Amino acid sequence: MSTGRPRGKVRRRLLPKPRVILGTLLIGLFVGVLVVQAYVNSEFTSDHVDSEVGDQDGVPVAIRGGGPVINTTGGQESSSRMPDRTIALTFDDGPDPKWTPKVLDVLRENGAHGTFFVVGSEVARHPALTKRITDDGNELGLHTFTHPNLQRIAPWRRTLELSQTQNVIAKATGVRTNLARFPYSSKANAIDDTNWQLVKEAGKQGYLVVVNDMDSEDWQRPGVDQIIRNATPPGDTPAVILFHDAGGDRSQTVQALNKFIPLMKARGYRFTTVTEGLNQRIAAQNKVKGAKQVPLLPENPAARKADAWRGKAVIDTVRVTDWLVWAVAALFLIVGLLTVGRTGLLLLLATRHARQRRKPGWSWGGPVTQPVSVIVPAYNEKEGIEAAVRSLAGGDYPAIEVVVVDDGSTDGTAAIVERMALPNVRVVRVPNGGKANALNTGIALARHDLIVTVDGDTIFEADSIRMLVQPFADPSVGAVAGNVKVGNREKMVAAWQHIEYVIGFNLDRRLYEVLNCMPTVPGAIGAFRREALAQVGGVSDETLAEDTDVTMALCRAGWRVVYEERAKAWTEAPTTLEQLYRQRYRWSYGTMQAMWKHRRALFDHGPSGRFGRVGLPFLALFGVALPMLAPVVDIMLVYGLVFWELQETLVAWLGMLALQLFTAAVAFRFDRESLRPLWRLPLQQFAYRQLMYLVLMQSATTALTGGRLRWHKLHRAGLTPRAELPPLPDLPQQSVAPAVDTWPSTLGLPRTGSGHPASGRAVARPPVVPVQTQSGADRTYSGADRAYPGLGPEDLPSAGSPPGGGSGPVYTG
Repeated sequence: MSTGRPRGKVRRRLLPKPRVILGTLLIGLFVGVLVVQAYVNSEFTSDHVDSEVGDQDGVPVAIRGGGPVINTTGGQESSSRMPDRTIALTFDDGPDPKWTPKVLDVLRENGAHGTFFVVGSEVARHPALTKRITDDGNELGLHTFTHPNLQRIAPWRRTLELSQTQNVIAKATGVRTNLARFPYSSKANAIDDTNWQLVKEAGKQGYLVVVNDMDSEDWQRPGVDQIIRNATPPGDTPAVILFHDAGGDRSQTVQALNKFIPLMKARGYRFTTVTEGLNQRIAAQNKVKGAKQVPLLPENPAARKADAWRGKAVIDTVRVTDWLVWAVAALFLIVGLLTVGRTGLLLLLATRHARQRRKPGWSWGGPVTQPVSVIVPAYNEKEGIEAAVRSLAGGDYPAIEVVVVDDGSTDGTAAIVERMALPNVRVVRVPNGGKANALNTGIALARHDLIVTVDGDTIFEADSIRMLVQPFADPSVGAVAGNVKVGNREKMVAAWQHIEYVIGFNLDRRLYEVLNCMPTVPGAIGAFRREALAQVGGVSDETLAEDTDVTMALCRAGWRVVYEERAKAWTEAPTTLEQLYRQRYRWSYGTMQAMWKHRRALFDHGPSGRFGRVGLPFLALFGVALPMLAPVVDIMLVYGLVFWELQETLVAWLGMLALQLFTAAVAFRFDRESLRPLWRLPLQQFAYRQLMYLVLMQSATTALTGGRLRWHKLHRAGLTPRAELPPLPDLPQQSVAPAVDTWPSTLGLPRTGSGHPASGRAVARPPVVPVQTQSGADRTYSGADRAYPGLGPEDLPSAGSPPGGGSGPVYTG
């Protein structure tokens, strides 16, 4: 019978993860904006396909041979013409902010009125101009909301096209209209069975459908004289004449109207609106003795308040979507300029850096052979710690000390290293206190003044340490960034990271070195002078990006931070999108924390001010702003592919991709990498990049809301299999690292002799690495072999706490 604690039920997540919610909301927002914007701009391309006249058997002869105003309201089937010697000027597709005012000016100057069949989306954009049309005594008619081919859309949308236009007219002008004209309609004799059903459908909604007698064909811009000839009715016949006040250059239309109206008046014609002309005919018929009296039609009747309120909602929606799309377009331009500018700087300065390093005889100075201490902070790194430690301890550098700081591992990481029994490797166990604490503890225990920091999953090449420390031949160099390589690049997600490491990290580091504002020495492979670390207070735990934080502090303190491409380290990259997201979320959030922490450098003088006014803006612009704005490229791509010109969109996108490929090829050449992985770069545009967008957005949201982010431990599989190791004498089995009484730990082992792999190490009290917040400045603690000004016993490095504070000191003397 089992006596263990019963398992509880696995609780299912009731709500999606925050990043899922964030991504869904953002995608939904932009999809909604693009769909609305495409709708109001009539960019559903199929709507613009003209159709030929079909079967007309179902169209009454009286309609096909009748006038241009068709009445199917109340079950009627009749048509009307204008009175004799009467012209009704009609204008389609407006209002247009440039051409409609010019047309209105011509009408007013010539004492004529017209009927403007307006597009609802343009009314929503130009309500004041629409109001001017009615204020000048002209009439409005519906020309749908988005100018679609009504034959090709569903009945519900046809109703919506008319009602939305009616609503925005009501809000813009306070009037409504009973007239409608369908896009791509022509004359009465061109109405086929399909269009006849549309006419009757509009009649059921109370609309008179207006076609035309004469088409000026001004949209073709055939010349002023030809427009006049096209518009002139034969003899003295009345006419409804079609012009356009929008949809392109209408300068010929304006000039033609200036000549046409006086010309027709000289021939005895009068100019009316469509409704005014119909009322003149109705009035004449009502005077006939015994005729049924027909009421006159209202011209621009007052709108209902409910229509005006609905129109306000539509106008506001159009304005918001217009503004957002314009904002996206502006951001697209900014992203393009930043991308081109960044690429230009990268190619110029990184090329300069590479050429300088590869000049014959170039060197940092004399060879550096000082002994090196390698610090390996490790937390549950059993999969990769053995390979990492062997690669470090077996390097070709003459004097290497490896200090593995086990930060409370629960998987036997420390025991694995101890069983390796390597003579130049020490193991330090501390309760879990975070990476910064582990690094500071290791630095404090290190015997040498050149410090190399390495992640527990990273494998060095034989010459990596030797290459990494050579820049210290220059006394101004305080830290060196190595060349991080992805070791498990055979997986697609890891391969994408390999491309990113070569392009986005190593190429950038060349640029940052030339500008003397290196923001990050990577935790996977970096080297520091102890003196430089002491000057900036050691490794801070105030941010999640401790490597970026300390590097910025070194730059502000005046130390040079350089990049050594020959020092290579192979790391295990996340192999799933989930793991990648966790890692990059921490990186991004930590980088933002570090930038905010060092913001005062913007106003400093000297090296700190230089970093603040060069490094921080550069990192903010190209490391945060540009990646956060990059989604607009994808947004505009989707918008263009679906709603815009396919060919132009593809050309623009392929141009951007070609620029990326060229930059990538240069970076890979500098790093002496095969170009073969670059075939994956186009695929990277459709999953990897979008994940990085969400990472940055969620990081920024977390930073702005003051949220805190805990450390996420990634699953590791190891780059190489572990070898069989000899068993270690029994150690206490605990779920967390045991308390230590000395460095290295000797709990459970004899305190004398060579039974412990690190026996005899750190017999003297280690040099102290001060922390960034020190207390007790007036105190001095004297140990057996040195004095520590300003420090008491509790300020010495202690297991489980950052130097300068914690649960209590642990002494090694």
